[in-house]
Amino acid sequence: MAEVATFATSEQLLVVIDPVARRTDGESVRIAKDVLSAGAASTKVCLPDGPEEFARALRRRGSRRPVVVGDDRALVRAVSLLHRQRELAGCALSVVPVGPSLGLSRSLGLPTGAVAAARAVLDGAERRMDLLVDDSDGVVLGAVGIPPVSAREAALPLVRPWLRTCQSLVRTLVAARPSRLTSDPAGSGPARLRVEVDGATLVDLDQPVEGVSVSPGESGVAEVEVRPVSVGAEATPLMAAGRTVTVSGAHFRYRGDVGVSGPVRTRTWVVREGAWALTLPAG
Repeated sequence: MAEVATFATSEQLLVVIDPVARRTDGESVRIAKDVLSAGAASTKVCLPDGPEEFARALRRRGSRRPVVVGDDRALVRAVSLLHRQRELAGCALSVVPVGPSLGLSRSLGLPTGAVAAARAVLDGAERRMDLLVDDSDGVVLGAVGIPPVSAREAALPLVRPWLRTCQSLVRTLVAARPSRLTSDPAGSGPARLRVEVDGATLVDLDQPVEGVSVSPGESGVAEVEVRPVSVGAEATPLMAAGRTVTVSGAHFRYRGDVGVSGPVRTRTWVVREGAWALTLPAG
């Protein structure tokens, strides 16, 4: 993630309040709106009822700086819309995280308190960040997970070591059963994948894997971790970094930020360095 020294200013704002935020935490929405209205030179508030009105509000923002009040899904929706409109590079996005899913917002450095987040919109600094763009023009801000972990597991990173221990024990008990090495009929992901980083094969189809993760790293490269299936002691993850990551194999699903996509037979992600800007607390 590369930082830009230019600080955000309290100019004209377009505040787009996601309907999920209004339903789940109206008090935080009210506080954020009051702080933004008091601190900006001019504030226009939009209350879209659904995705189409949300997209229309962003398209018609004019010279106003967009501020999204909503959770991780609203954040990803805004970045995806601006990317498809080819306006992402020239539009700094501000976010006040409100709603049921805020794990991605926290990981990006956004405050999750309404007052602190609104003050960061007014007084914060724009920071440019890398983005993963796939071959279907989808975007990922945080990380790709194959097979997709549940939203609950993704929100509880401190529990993962315990979960891995349990998973390792289960794999030990069932290691002799070859059926466990086939694709999960429920769609949790395949056990055999080919992972290529900048054209070099990190793992091939002959080596079953527990999972793959791809996330934007530093200076325009993606960090890739492949966790091989282990018998007994947990296997050492395979690590690599590169600008292009291709995963292929049997039909698989994957989680990108807050949504699950697929099934697909192959998917390629390319890192776009400094592709988008987010207003974060100064300092």
